[in-house]
Amino acid sequence: MSTNPLSTFYALLGNTLIASITNAFIWFTVTFWAYLETESVLAVSYVAGIFTVLNMVSSVFFGGIVDHNRKKTAMVYSSIASLIFYILGALVFFLAPSENFSSPGEPFFWFFVILLIMGSVAGNLRMIALSTSVSLLFTAHKDKANGLIGAVQGVSFAVTSILSGITMGFYGMGTALYMTLIASTIALIHLCFVSLPEPTILHDSETPKKLDLKGTWFVVLGVSGLLPLIFFTTFNNFLGGVFMALMDAYGLSLMSVEAWGTMLSFLSIGFIAGTSFIAKFGLGANPLKRMLLVNVIVWTTCIFFTIQPSILLLGIGMLIWMTFVPFIEAAEHTVIQQVVPFERQGRVIGFAHSIESAATPITTFLIGPIAQFIFIPFMTTGAGVLLIGDWFGTGADRGIALVFIISGFLGLIATLLAFHSRSYKKLSAHLIKQAVDSKAL
Repeated sequence: MSTNPLSTFYALLGNTLIASITNAFIWFTVTFWAYLETESVLAVSYVAGIFTVLNMVSSVFFGGIVDHNRKKTAMVYSSIASLIFYILGALVFFLAPSENFSSPGEPFFWFFVILLIMGSVAGNLRMIALSTSVSLLFTAHKDKANGLIGAVQGVSFAVTSILSGITMGFYGMGTALYMTLIASTIALIHLCFVSLPEPTILHDSETPKKLDLKGTWFVVLGVSGLLPLIFFTTFNNFLGGVFMALMDAYGLSLMSVEAWGTMLSFLSIGFIAGTSFIAKFGLGANPLKRMLLVNVIVWTTCIFFTIQPSILLLGIGMLIWMTFVPFIEAAEHTVIQQVVPFERQGRVIGFAHSIESAATPITTFLIGPIAQFIFIPFMTTGAGVLLIGDWFGTGADRGIALVFIISGFLGLIATLLAFHSRSYKKLSAHLIKQAVDSKAL
């Protein structure tokens, strides 16, 4: 096998594409299945809650595994873990009587769901390992490599959103499980033949093989501006949870479910376009500056795309959002890869992911009641009808729209404040100096 860094990276990307589609497919499918089987919105919300909590809890643990093992080994662990959970889930599904899955009160229902979710979450170990492999394979153009990783995730989302719906609509969960097992096995076998040049296990000789949260915390604190960057991204995710909680409700207030699903699949091309741009042109000498500029665009869009109840405005706004949001994650990973020692990158990325992912479920659980009991009444029978209803419109959808607009203003203010912060200036200066030194070499 060739040890050329670029060909190795492409092989890892191809393998990750198979694994990502598989893991996202089973996550989408089990969500659809849970609702179709039980007709319980509450059950679906609990499924989402379990998924987000497991994502949050596992990230730091996965980061430790990545740092204390060879990166390919960590990816193999990820594939094996996913396959084992999927096999166990399939055994439960095919061996247990079908009536055990008809109600969210049935233990077998949750046992089956949790097994499949754990298989999907195990894929995060692979993604952390892949991010640290960028530093292993490339001394320059890490931002472009991160763009390619984002492109894989974008393609995965586009394929999965269609594939899972078709599979559940025409074939059912049994077929979905067979497809998942076959694809997971193919990904594992292919990965075994990918050669990743890593002669030694790189980690701190004085650090025991454990989570080492204390050591990771000190590494984050040791890089001026890194902790504020993580907190800023966490705040972004906190506001981003508004989209997860309310976007479907807003979209379905304007169009049918079939049209909404088709629109989402079509607009995912924006995600692919954004990540492809990063892969081609990179993020510049200061990815942090690019990140904040993108935030200005994203949050300004958030202010205006629901200003009127228009499908065209919604489509344009979501296309802009999907196109530019990948820049934020790519920039953050690039910054970490440039300022954190390689032997600590897995734990720091895992730590950042854990902190940041905690914000989304919090918002998701909070914003629904806030919209339902405050903003929707405000724009249906409350003071908002008289204050702005004549030009803004009235009704439940206008209450949801007002939440998006307020979130946009909060995000824009936070971004402008970050631009003028001491942490931004220090971290930017450090990144620019690194870029200059790299060119000098």
